[in-house]
Amino acid sequence: MQGGLETCMAENLNPMPGSNTGSRSNIFMEDGVFLTWDDLWVTVAGGRPILQGLAGYAHPGELLAVMGPSGCGKSTLLDTLAGRQGPKTRQEGDILINGRKQALAYGTSAYVTQDDALITTLTVREAVYYSAQLQLPDTMTKSEKKERAEMTIREMGLQDAMDTRIGGWGAKGLSGGQKRRVSICIEILTRPKLLFLDEPTSGLDSAASYYVMSRIASLNQKDNIGRTIIASIHQPSAEVFQLFTNLYLLSAGKTVYFGSVSAAKEFFALNGFPCPSFQNPSDHFLKTINKDFGKDIELGFANGIPTEEVIDILVKSYKSSDIYQMVQKEIAQICKQGGGALQKSKRRSGFFTQCHVLTSRSFINMSRDLGYYWLRLGIYISLSIVLGSVFSHVGMDNGSIQARGSLLMFVASFLTFMAIGGFPSFVEEMKVFERERLNGHYGVTPFVIGNTLSSLPFLAMVALIPGSITYFLPGLHHGYQHFLFFVIILFACMMLVESLMMIVASVVPNFLMGIIVGAGIQGLMILVGGFFRLPSDLPKPVFKFPLYYIAFHKYAYQGLFKNEFVGLTFPNVQAGNGSSATVTGEEILKQTWRIEMAYSKWVDLAILFAMIVLYRVLFLIIIKTTEKEKAVIGKFMSATCKDKAQVSRGERG
Repeated sequence: MQGGLETCMAENLNPMPGSNTGSRSNIFMEDGVFLTWDDLWVTVAGGRPILQGLAGYAHPGELLAVMGPSGCGKSTLLDTLAGRQGPKTRQEGDILINGRKQALAYGTSAYVTQDDALITTLTVREAVYYSAQLQLPDTMTKSEKKERAEMTIREMGLQDAMDTRIGGWGAKGLSGGQKRRVSICIEILTRPKLLFLDEPTSGLDSAASYYVMSRIASLNQKDNIGRTIIASIHQPSAEVFQLFTNLYLLSAGKTVYFGSVSAAKEFFALNGFPCPSFQNPSDHFLKTINKDFGKDIELGFANGIPTEEVIDILVKSYKSSDIYQMVQKEIAQICKQGGGALQKSKRRSGFFTQCHVLTSRSFINMSRDLGYYWLRLGIYISLSIVLGSVFSHVGMDNGSIQARGSLLMFVASFLTFMAIGGFPSFVEEMKVFERERLNGHYGVTPFVIGNTLSSLPFLAMVALIPGSITYFLPGLHHGYQHFLFFVIILFACMMLVESLMMIVASVVPNFLMGIIVGAGIQGLMILVGGFFRLPSDLPKPVFKFPLYYIAFHKYAYQGLFKNEFVGLTFPNVQAGNGSSATVTGEEILKQTWRIEMAYSKWVDLAILFAMIVLYRVLFLIIIKTTEKEKAVIGKFMSATCKDKAQVSRGERG
């Protein structure tokens, strides 16, 4: 049986890179990417192995399927090969590109994640074109980028859906298969030579799965680029399974089989587990090596052998067969022949182009997403009408002092508090940013600049319209300069809340937890801002120093109060005791509200805008620091794992 297995495998192996396979293979050798991995181990904290001594290769012009039951390590293998492992994992072994230990350069590789993180308000044409403007170099004209985008859309069979919005919750758009193809379109715009796909058929029916995978398989036939395509896939249909060139079968992090798809059935049959007639081979493979439900399998299946033993038989058979030895020879041959080093080039657009494109894209998204600003604007207008009616014509009597203070406090606190309503939409935008950032489409700074600039018109509108209603219905301090200052303060407070929520989003990506954390921070700031408890009465440890000075509400309250009371006079209820018949606004600020009068309202406004800049810069620093920490921790843990492995091997030797 062993001899038959060796013959079968030898006949179905792919040709060596050095063999005479024709001009097309030579093109692939010169321009393509050969990926090899040998003795690859990946463990998590605590030493639990996820991948155990894997070895394999991927050739240009071929489609490699990574298969196995849930939790077998498919996505981990893809992440490791693509250099996207998290800091909590430890990696050991050699991953070589064209026989060299080198990082994947931008534009050479692309990674399509399992989840479709897309801007749902854009059409297919817009989504791909904006991505083309970001990824393709400035040396290409806009018309060339547009042509590349439309050509890529046609390659994935989306020409009939070009002007259809992607769609999300509450808005009908593309189907699941179409969204997956849009994600693929975005990643192949740079014509990458190495393409990773994590579960490209997840959540799709058999027809949609076949259509998506057939389009992926046909990418190598559209041009002369010999793409190396590696896809993790859970349970493909028989038609999809036949589209793959090679199969890498995993179970519990171990290699069960690696070789051509056509020889896989023979491998299982020669080891005593033949595929029944008229059954999908991929279903048979997964059923055979899935130990999660081993106790529920009928005794007649696999000759009554427990699944653990079946997996052990297949793993040992693969390790002892000629196929494994030939894989090792193939890896050695690829490494010996080698190839060109991947040149790190600036293929993506420049800094200013990125800023312009991201600003334009974010502006369109905000204008079309009802939950971002429009719903908030409607609620603000309604609330402002109610607020203006409650405080209608407050007048100039002594009782209006408290009414004016309460109104200004509500505006600076609770009206701006509702700016967290756009947090879920921002979290969705952050998901798109994280995907595009990991794939190197643009930098962090252009994203922050683009998001900031695109939000300015909407925040100005949200501040101006409700602000006008709130200001004029109660009859606050007359004069256009006082009204403009009121609106600018309201604008600054809303922008500060959005900046604060950006920081929260970078630390707490879950939108529900983010809203809770953001609301809690604002509630604390309101409490120590100087209205509910006067500044001189706040407990000095923590609440007075430093929270009172950190809370932006302090400067919003003081700016609005100075803007409203300075220059006004009110009747003095204590005039009969020999005091003046009137009391000035300055005296009210000092005695009643205990406002700091050493500087003007413009200083308070300047501090608010300085805090906006500080918050945005802090958001930028957090993202960049997080990325660097992940890289440093990952290198440290990999080095630690390697040292421990060497010590362990030395002890075993």
